[in-house]
Amino acid sequence: MSDSSANMNRSRLVDLSLKIYIILGFAFVFAPIAASFVFSFNSDRFPSIPLGHFSLEWYEAVASDPFAWQGLRNTLFVGVIVGIVSTGLGFGAAYTDFRYRFFGKQIYLALALLPPTIPVVILGLAMLAYLSRINLSGNSLSVIIAHVVICAPFAMAIIRLRLSQMDPDLEAAAWNLGASEWAAMRHVIIPFTKPAILGALFITMAVSFDEFAIAWFVSGLNETLPVKVLGFLQGQVSPRINAIGTFVFVTSMTLVILAQILLTGRSAKVRPVADEQE
Repeated sequence: MSDSSANMNRSRLVDLSLKIYIILGFAFVFAPIAASFVFSFNSDRFPSIPLGHFSLEWYEAVASDPFAWQGLRNTLFVGVIVGIVSTGLGFGAAYTDFRYRFFGKQIYLALALLPPTIPVVILGLAMLAYLSRINLSGNSLSVIIAHVVICAPFAMAIIRLRLSQMDPDLEAAAWNLGASEWAAMRHVIIPFTKPAILGALFITMAVSFDEFAIAWFVSGLNETLPVKVLGFLQGQVSPRINAIGTFVFVTSMTLVILAQILLTGRSAKVRPVADEQE
């Protein structure tokens, strides 16, 4: 009896410690973001305590700035194209891993998932050197190419994880019933991976929307919104940065939450069905 009570006390202590640790971790990560959010509505020019009165002055300043709008248009254009292309490439790479067995497959996977592990400064310099040699540096296309390189592995990882939950015999059964490879892809593979495809689309858009270092190297005059923020920092600290940062954070979090809902929601529906079959 004493041993069981000791185990219960230990479990409660461990649970409490883990909860405190998680809360402190989230507080450490989100405290600067929360401060930026609060100061974006502060009437004072410099972030200080006590706060001034509530004001939308800095949001109005951003809304009336043509350079901010240009950066936003470039960011949205690049983000949408990068999301679509990266998701398509990621799906192809993930399906190749799922469907085929070939010599050097582990090397193929290692190379396909390599770009996010490379430091962004090194990758940015490499992309700048390569794109300059083929006369593509300094325009929106160069940013799209560079972002696809770094975003496609994220899409591949998400879709590959979804395909790993699929019974490989489903596709073979479709073939046995007379479906062509394209019909099996359209009616079996794509419906099963649809949540992961949409999740990968939103995640890659969020990564492209937030990315700064590589875009700074290759964008030239076609700067994305994160690169524009650096321009606001040069010379003086502008409170508009807090407003832009809040907008970028809310947009990125919205995309990530949508991806999470799609991925976890689909898994929650599949799990009860599997339990019933057992």
